[in-house]
Amino acid sequence: MIKKFNEHKNINEMSIVKNVKMIDVGDWDKLVSKTYGRPYSFQQQDGCQSRGIVRITIPDETYDDEMHDKIPEKFNDEVMGVKFAKWLARDPKQPVGNEKDDWMINLFWDRNFYPDLQTVANDLLEKGLIEAGDYIINIDW
Repeated sequence: MIKKFNEHKNINEMSIVKNVKMIDVGDWDKLVSKTYGRPYSFQQQDGCQSRGIVRITIPDETYDDEMHDKIPEKFNDEVMGVKFAKWLARDPKQPVGNEKDDWMINLFWDRNFYPDLQTVANDLLEKGLIEAGDYIINIDW
């Protein structure tokens, strides 16, 4: 669920208010998974993120060019993140190495085989599934 709230900052007795939209990480994950039919867990990316918030402006520049074309077929490998097109092209049921267990395959997707956040967000905007603006993804569990 996306919630709107105001961020307040006082600078030299001047109040600055910025409207942002807050989305719970679980809701973000559900939106991405449902839209693309792929396992997705934002909190598990980049070595598992701590509780807190991640700010994102939609639309904005992406880092898709910096993502990998291919990564090792290993769980929890140091090489993480793939280009959006590669993420979309892979069958979510495809075994990882010799591993065929769904739970382990999903873990690989969550922790290693994921696209750039900004690329996903921009695509969701283009699909009309989210609005342009400033967002905070609230990571809590």
